[in-house]
Amino acid sequence: MSTAVETDAIPELRELRTEHGVLRYRESGDGPPLLLLHGSGPGVTGWRNFRGNLDTFAQHYRTYVLEFPGFGVSDDFGAPHPMVSARTAVTAFLDGLGLDRVRIIGNSMGGFVATDFALAAPERVERLVTIGGIGTPVFSPQPGEGIIRLSEFVDNPSKEALIAWLRSMVFDQALVTDELVQERWDQATDPATLENSRRMYGSAALARMAESMRSADVTPGWAELRRLTVPTLVTWGRDDRVSPVDMALIPMRLLPHGEIHIFPNCGHWVMIEQKQAWEAAVLAFLRR
Repeated sequence: MSTAVETDAIPELRELRTEHGVLRYRESGDGPPLLLLHGSGPGVTGWRNFRGNLDTFAQHYRTYVLEFPGFGVSDDFGAPHPMVSARTAVTAFLDGLGLDRVRIIGNSMGGFVATDFALAAPERVERLVTIGGIGTPVFSPQPGEGIIRLSEFVDNPSKEALIAWLRSMVFDQALVTDELVQERWDQATDPATLENSRRMYGSAALARMAESMRSADVTPGWAELRRLTVPTLVTWGRDDRVSPVDMALIPMRLLPHGEIHIFPNCGHWVMIEQKQAWEAAVLAFLRR
């Protein structure tokens, strides 16, 4: 059952009760359904990722901004890793709202989750757009600078560490305002939300991730991309210091119906730094 929660935000925050916990989301517009999936990082929410883009997409689509479990808005599903909860949440959300087939835009972590969902259930995805969130580095060192800064913050939270991470996220340093820092700090230091971030990006978590990538028994996710039959638009900031742009090379080669659009003078938050150009490219792809 879906219910509305009264807030002073526009649009209102809604609740969808599932067997795993309560998912919260915002929706706006009319038309075919479009699902927006946010990234990870200190103080992130779906609304903060996409609040500047919602009005544009809502002119053409019934647009849903889902809040992943464990990031301080939706309930924590209690999975051992937030990516597991996020994958569960997408299916639970679509099933709960009776959405059989959708277009999906995934930012960073949300791109990986969206890609996994499209591989598992291609019949439910009309078109897929990623903002980063796909592939693997070919030439660049791993982890990238932004992930290192993120790990430093979650291991030892301070405003200085938060600012260092935020500066690694963007090309235009003027975007790192006092208001942004405080907004992110307030939520990122919530104990439950911080613990969720540590499960993803703490130094111990990154070490486990690196070890699993060296294992001969694990098939890397990028090796499955040739099976992704859904039309896919991969978008990237040329100057991304979190997920370097050479991550797009393998998807460019392997995706059967993949397209790549790289935006100059742009870091990890393409939908914010190159808002108008990115929206135009995405709408052209979605409406084709």
